[in-house]
Amino acid sequence: MDNIHETNQANETGARERGKRLGPEESRMQGHWLLAKIGKTVLRPGGLEMTHRILDNAHITDKDRVVEFGPGVGRTAKFLFGKNPELYTGVDREPREEMRKLVAEHPKANLVSADAKDTGLPPESCDVIVGEAMLTMQPDAAKKAIMEEAFRILAPGGRYAIHEMGLDSSLTDEDITRVKKDLSTTIKVGARPLVAKEWVKLLESVGFEVPYRTHNEMALLKPRRVLADEGIFGVMRIMKNLLKNKAARNRVKKMRAVFKKHEKDLRAVGFVAVKPTA
Repeated sequence: MDNIHETNQANETGARERGKRLGPEESRMQGHWLLAKIGKTVLRPGGLEMTHRILDNAHITDKDRVVEFGPGVGRTAKFLFGKNPELYTGVDREPREEMRKLVAEHPKANLVSADAKDTGLPPESCDVIVGEAMLTMQPDAAKKAIMEEAFRILAPGGRYAIHEMGLDSSLTDEDITRVKKDLSTTIKVGARPLVAKEWVKLLESVGFEVPYRTHNEMALLKPRRVLADEGIFGVMRIMKNLLKNKAARNRVKKMRAVFKKHEKDLRAVGFVAVKPTA
C-alpha cells in the first residue's frame, strides 16, 4: 500500500510539474483556436472582403449542392446559406457546437464528421466546394489528397473555391524555410503556405482548370482589418477578452510581431478551380 501511495503521489507531483512547465492553456493552443477563444470570428488570411470576392466568382446559385471543408464556427456557412443552395454539407472531423446549432436551423443543411481527404460522399455529388484557411496547414501530400477528394466529389463543371495563405514569389528557398519556421513556431501548428503559381500547379496536377485567382494583403491582426471583419462590437469583445487574459494577450502580441516581420513575404491568395466537363 505504501508503494502505491508513493507512486500516486509521484504521479500527481509529476502532473503538477508538467503543468507548470507547459504553462497556461493559451500558451499552447494552436493560433486559430486561440483567436477563436478570444472572440475572433473571421480567421481568413484575406479577410471577409476576399471571402466575398471568391464566393462571388464561384457563381453559387439556388440549384447548387454546396460542400464546405472545415466550416469551423460557421462564419462562411452563413454567407453560403444566404445564397440559398439546393443543399449544404459541412465536412469537419470534429464539428464545433456553434456549427451544429447553425445547421440545425436550416432544413437543407447537414454536417458530416469526416476528414476532407476522405469525406465518404458519393462521386460527383456536389457542384461547389469551399475551403478556407485549411490547406495552408497541411503538408503538400495532404494538400494534394484534399484536392483529389474535391475533384472526385465535384460534378463536371463544378467549382472549388479556396482562400489560403501565400508567399511572395521573389523569396528564395532559404527565405521560405525561415518564414515557415517562424510561423509554425508562433502559431503552434505547421504552416506551409505556397507561392501562388505553386497553388495553381497543385490544383492543375489533380485535373482542375484555374480560371480565377485573386490576392490580398495578409493583415489578419492589423487593427483596420480586425475592425472591417469583426465590427466595432466585435473589436470591443476581443479587447475585453485580451485584457482579462494575460497569456492570450502575450500570444497575440507574438503572432502580430511575426506577421509584421514577414508582412512583405506573406499574402492571402484565392482561387476558383473548375472541374472540366470533358
